[in-house]
This record gives sequence, structure tokens and C-alpha cells, in this order.
Amino acid sequence: MERKVNWVVCLIMSIIFGGLGVDRFIMGKVGTGILKLITLGGLGIWWLVDLILIATKHEFKDVQWID
Repeated sequence: MERKVNWVVCLIMSIIFGGLGVDRFIMGKVGTGILKLITLGGLGIWWLVDLILIATKHEFKDVQWID
């Protein structure tokens, strides 16, 4: 089942709290959210990659972007 996620809210939360995995929790990806939290966004690399993916509206599994 797809989770409807507000793209703007997720992008803003990724910019501000992406290193803590908040963007992953919003998308319903709790496991990777916890890993991102523990590693502080993969020392910034994972945070940057996710920021780019969210900004370009990447099609994550089970996530439907809404505006």
C-alpha cells in the first residue's frame, strides 16, 4: 500500500532534520530512518543523497508524492 507523502513538507524536513532520519520516518521507512539517525545521516553523505532524491521526486517504493 502506497503512503501519500507531502513533497514540500518532506523536502523541508530533509533539509533541516535529514541527518536525523526524519525524512525517512515521514516516508514510512522506519528501519532506514533508525540507521540514518544512528549514523547521523551517514556522516552527511546519506543526508545529501536523500536530499537530492527527494528534491527530484524520486519514486521511492510505496511512496506517492503529493503537492
